[in-house]
Amino acid sequence: MVRLAVTPTSSLVDEPVKICISGLAPSQLVTLQASLTDEKGLLFHSRAFYQSNGAGEVDLERDAATGGNYSGVQPMGLFWSLQPEKPFYRLTKRDVMHSPFWVCLDLFDSFHLIPPPSLPVASQTIEKSYVAPGVRCIQIREGRVRGALFLPPGGGPFPGVIDMFGGIGGLLEFRASLLASRGFAALALAYFAYEDLPSFLAEVDLEYFEEAAELLLKHPKVGGTGVGIVSVCKGAEIALAMATFLPQITATVCINGTNAMNGTGLRYRDLHIEPIPYQFEHLRLTDIGLFELFHAVADTQTEGHQDSILPVEKAKGKILFIVGESDRNYNSKAYAEESMERMRRYGKKHCTLLSYPGAGHLIEPPGSPFCRYSRNPFFDQPLMWGGEAQPHAAAQEHSWREIQKFLWQHLGPSGSSKL
Repeated sequence: MVRLAVTPTSSLVDEPVKICISGLAPSQLVTLQASLTDEKGLLFHSRAFYQSNGAGEVDLERDAATGGNYSGVQPMGLFWSLQPEKPFYRLTKRDVMHSPFWVCLDLFDSFHLIPPPSLPVASQTIEKSYVAPGVRCIQIREGRVRGALFLPPGGGPFPGVIDMFGGIGGLLEFRASLLASRGFAALALAYFAYEDLPSFLAEVDLEYFEEAAELLLKHPKVGGTGVGIVSVCKGAEIALAMATFLPQITATVCINGTNAMNGTGLRYRDLHIEPIPYQFEHLRLTDIGLFELFHAVADTQTEGHQDSILPVEKAKGKILFIVGESDRNYNSKAYAEESMERMRRYGKKHCTLLSYPGAGHLIEPPGSPFCRYSRNPFFDQPLMWGGEAQPHAAAQEHSWREIQKFLWQHLGPSGSSKL
């Protein structure tokens, strides 16, 4: 009897699962398919082809896929290679507290495309969640600050982390909920296009972000004298400004950001930084009809842009730059290297760079499907994010471990580590 075994059947999305098949004929060819339906009713699926060994078994931790959406030994390949049935959509979890993703794994005899022409010979449905048992979520509407605070189970105190995304606005909670599941008090922070916040980011008011940092620091479940930040894209640009000017920031993770104010200026008390204008005349349309922003964000070394560059040498806390070398949204590696070089010129050594060949812009926690392009509410054509699936997935897995190590090292009790 053919058996498809998946363990555990319930886990967090960033945790690996073990997938094994038994009861096949020796050297039998099979197709393994994964599928899920998101909160909008959109179908995502992936598939891979395998050949059983002499004992009629397939173990995804040992055996290589011979084709499909990926190849080689990729134990979590079916998850990070999930693709939308409707083009240009990104799998993003919105309701992290009340509903997990249910992933259906189906095994088919021989090699089949999607949809397969026959019924599966074995199936298994598993649960992938974004919150560990006991994690609580508190909606934040204090002063001007809007967001959601995720607290781990237990009495605390916990290291405090602000989690921010980029130019799509609104409130994304999935990374903050996973950080809370790993022991951090994580504030998913909205800063435009959410509730009564401005619908458009016309200017970065750094006092808003300082208010959020103070709110988190004063929470009775948050310990320490400073907070951390995990951020991506425009959020990483703002996070670098926070690290530069706000003394409350102890540890900052910038994922694929820039080193200057771009498009929107910054204001903080008596300080005002004019932005580098976006060069929309350099916005490119690819051969398949996608927008590529890479050349629309100006080179910060160009004459006349120096005053827009953030003086990161003023930062008191530690900074971790994470970049995908195939990012087609920003030249993020060059921006991070410029910040590193500026630090060196001023004799500062409190920054680190992790650079991933083949990774694109949207470096997210492991288990998140690779997204090379998707729609954006501010453009009438989908945006190209860049990257190649397998190196991008490897970057997500490695960087997620490094982010947690970095945060525990600089926010947790001296010498602590949860990894």
